Amino acid sequence: MSDYDNTNKGQVWGNDKKETANHPDFKGSINIEGKEYWLSGWKRDPNGNPKAPAMRLSAQAKDQAHNRGMEQAQQAAAKQQAPSQSAPSGDFGDFSDDIPF
Repeated sequence: MSDYDNTNKGQVWGNDKKETANHPDFKGSINIEGKEYWLSGWKRDPNGNPKAPAMRLSAQAKDQAHNRGMEQAQQAAAKQQAPSQSAPSGDFGDFSDDIPF
């Protein structure tokens, strides 16, 4: 039953998780030439330019979004595992005072 070809087709729905004005009003996905993308849409400002598009769109490759999310998770894990960088304690009397500047 997988005879349906989804190539070059997509869909968006209202974003029920919108928390700030910067979050998209619509979210969804689209397939362009066999590659999957996340699709985000913002409504036009009703008080803005009447010649502006009805909706502003943004697309991001799903594999790039996944890779960026993985990189952010790895960076956060590395920060948690990194030892504290507090000032070293101890006697520093063995350093020479003969600094040339």
